[in-house]
Amino acid sequence: MHAAAAICLLLMVCAPFTAPAQSAVFESARALRDVPLETSPTLAFWREARPVFAERGSNGELHSRYRTEIRSRWTDKSLYFLFICPYDELYLNPSPHPASETLRLWDWDVAEVFIGSDFENIRRYKEFEISPQAEWLDLDIDLAKPHHEDGWVWNSGFEVAARIDTAAKIWYGAMRIPFAALESDPPRLGQTFRINLYRTQGAEPGRVAVMWRPTMQKTFHAPESFGLIRLSDPVE
Repeated sequence: MHAAAAICLLLMVCAPFTAPAQSAVFESARALRDVPLETSPTLAFWREARPVFAERGSNGELHSRYRTEIRSRWTDKSLYFLFICPYDELYLNPSPHPASETLRLWDWDVAEVFIGSDFENIRRYKEFEISPQAEWLDLDIDLAKPHHEDGWVWNSGFEVAARIDTAAKIWYGAMRIPFAALESDPPRLGQTFRINLYRTQGAEPGRVAVMWRPTMQKTFHAPESFGLIRLSDPVE
């Protein structure tokens, strides 16, 4: 073996293992019609979706124990998401009221979608949250405002469903977001939105945040880290 080839082989063997990076594009598979919102991933509606995974901390560190699978579908009216969330111990609001919006829902276990249609002003986007108890929160975010959380007074009309499987230690959260809440024009095949996906698990001091695209900051509100979601045809 030539010396140069031997050195290359040695470098390959000794180099630290790095997991392959996920694509920055999340494919949402088209569905012909809207369906009742369900949380079972075995349903055909969810099986035909292409999953991505939130499994990294804010600095890119791996949190494999809380690897969260997210699937998406879309119709002419709605954008759907399903979160599949393994857990150790749930950290839940002791007084849930899922019939109405829960301000500061992010203080508890929650799954979140941040999504924006404005590619010029990326500091404007929408935030959608769901808890294991089917509590919900939606916000119209404008990071130019000093208190962007004031956007919670906005109402998107989105719907949620949640279920806890205590035997498997997995909770499921589903969302149906009207496209009218994202932009005024109807959706079209191949259209993209800017997006990131998050989840928080457990109480302090061991609280863990996992995300699809690491923010490299101590906040989820880092729109420069967003990837894309593309409205695609179904899986063949």
